[in-house]
Amino acid sequence: MPAAPLTAADLGAPLGDRLTFLQFSTGFCAPCRAARRVLDRVVDTSEGVAHVEVDVADHAELAERFAVTATPLVVVLDPQGAPLARLAGVPSLAQARAAVSTLG
Repeated sequence: MPAAPLTAADLGAPLGDRLTFLQFSTGFCAPCRAARRVLDRVVDTSEGVAHVEVDVADHAELAERFAVTATPLVVVLDPQGAPLARLAGVPSLAQARAAVSTLG
Protein backbone atom coordinates (compact mmCIF):
# COMPACT_ATOMS: atom_id res chain seq x y z
CA MET A 1 0.00 0.00 0.00
CA PRO A 2 1.19 3.52 -0.65
CA ALA A 3 2.98 5.32 2.15
CA ALA A 4 1.65 8.79 1.33
CA PRO A 5 -1.82 9.47 2.76
CA LEU A 6 -4.66 10.47 0.46
CA THR A 7 -6.42 13.80 0.80
CA ALA A 8 -9.97 14.91 0.13
CA ALA A 9 -8.61 16.53 -3.05
CA ASP A 10 -7.20 13.17 -4.20
CA LEU A 11 -10.58 11.53 -3.68
CA GLY A 12 -12.87 14.37 -4.70
CA ALA A 13 -14.78 13.92 -1.43
CA PRO A 14 -14.18 14.53 2.26
CA LEU A 15 -12.57 11.90 4.48
CA GLY A 16 -14.45 10.50 7.46
CA ASP A 17 -13.57 11.67 10.96
CA ARG A 18 -13.04 8.03 12.08
CA LEU A 19 -12.34 6.22 8.83
CA THR A 20 -13.15 6.15 5.14
CA PHE A 21 -14.07 3.22 2.94
CA LEU A 22 -12.45 3.92 -0.45
CA GLN A 23 -14.19 1.65 -2.95
CA PHE A 24 -12.68 1.01 -6.38
CA SER A 25 -15.39 0.09 -8.87
CA THR A 26 -16.20 -0.13 -12.55
CA GLY A 27 -19.43 0.86 -14.26
CA PHE A 28 -20.30 -2.66 -15.41
CA CYS A 29 -19.54 -4.41 -12.10
CA ALA A 30 -22.60 -5.94 -10.38
CA PRO A 31 -20.61 -6.93 -7.25
CA CYS A 32 -19.56 -3.27 -6.97
CA ARG A 33 -23.21 -2.29 -6.54
CA ALA A 34 -23.55 -4.91 -3.79
CA ALA A 35 -20.43 -3.56 -2.05
CA ARG A 36 -21.86 -0.03 -2.27
CA ARG A 37 -25.07 -1.14 -0.54
CA VAL A 38 -23.15 -2.85 2.29
CA LEU A 39 -20.82 0.09 2.86
CA ASP A 40 -23.60 2.68 2.67
CA ARG A 41 -25.53 0.72 5.30
CA VAL A 42 -22.53 0.80 7.64
CA VAL A 43 -21.92 4.50 6.99
CA ASP A 44 -25.57 5.27 7.76
CA THR A 45 -25.23 3.67 11.20
CA SER A 46 -21.66 4.72 12.09
CA GLU A 47 -20.74 8.24 13.09
CA GLY A 48 -17.62 9.68 11.46
CA VAL A 49 -17.38 7.04 8.74
CA ALA A 50 -17.38 7.97 5.05
CA HIS A 51 -17.71 5.95 1.85
CA VAL A 52 -16.04 7.22 -1.32
CA GLU A 53 -16.49 5.25 -4.52
CA VAL A 54 -14.20 5.85 -7.48
CA ASP A 55 -14.38 4.36 -10.94
CA VAL A 56 -11.02 2.91 -11.96
CA ALA A 57 -11.53 4.22 -15.50
CA ASP A 58 -11.78 7.79 -14.18
CA HIS A 59 -9.08 7.41 -11.51
CA ALA A 60 -6.44 5.27 -13.19
CA GLU A 61 -3.62 6.85 -11.18
CA LEU A 62 -5.29 5.90 -7.89
CA ALA A 63 -6.04 2.40 -9.16
CA GLU A 64 -2.40 1.98 -10.14
CA ARG A 65 -1.21 3.37 -6.82
CA PHE A 66 -3.26 0.71 -5.00
CA ALA A 67 -2.48 -2.07 -7.52
CA VAL A 68 -6.16 -2.66 -8.26
CA THR A 69 -6.48 -5.77 -10.43
CA ALA A 70 -10.15 -6.57 -9.79
CA THR A 71 -13.22 -4.72 -8.56
CA PRO A 72 -14.66 -4.17 -6.10
CA LEU A 73 -11.68 -3.44 -3.92
CA VAL A 74 -12.18 -1.50 -0.70
CA VAL A 75 -9.30 0.26 1.02
CA VAL A 76 -9.94 1.38 4.58
CA LEU A 77 -8.35 4.77 5.30
CA ASP A 78 -7.68 6.41 8.65
CA PRO A 79 -8.83 10.02 9.28
CA GLN A 80 -5.60 11.35 7.72
CA GLY A 81 -6.06 9.24 4.57
CA ALA A 82 -3.45 6.57 5.35
CA PRO A 83 -4.45 3.05 4.29
CA LEU A 84 -5.14 0.61 7.11
CA ALA A 85 -6.58 -2.45 5.34
CA ARG A 86 -7.76 -3.87 2.00
CA LEU A 87 -10.98 -5.81 1.48
CA ALA A 88 -11.13 -7.63 -1.87
CA GLY A 89 -14.54 -8.49 -3.28
CA VAL A 90 -17.87 -7.65 -1.70
CA PRO A 91 -17.38 -7.19 2.04
CA SER A 92 -20.00 -8.71 4.29
CA LEU A 93 -21.88 -6.44 6.64
CA ALA A 94 -19.99 -8.11 9.51
CA GLN A 95 -16.60 -7.45 7.86
CA ALA A 96 -17.41 -3.80 7.26
CA ARG A 97 -18.69 -3.31 10.80
CA ALA A 98 -15.63 -5.09 12.20
CA ALA A 99 -13.39 -2.71 10.24
CA VAL A 100 -15.16 0.24 11.87
CA SER A 101 -14.94 -1.21 15.38
CA THR A 102 -11.33 -2.40 15.18
CA LEU A 103 -9.77 0.24 12.92
CA GLY A 104 -11.95 3.30 13.53
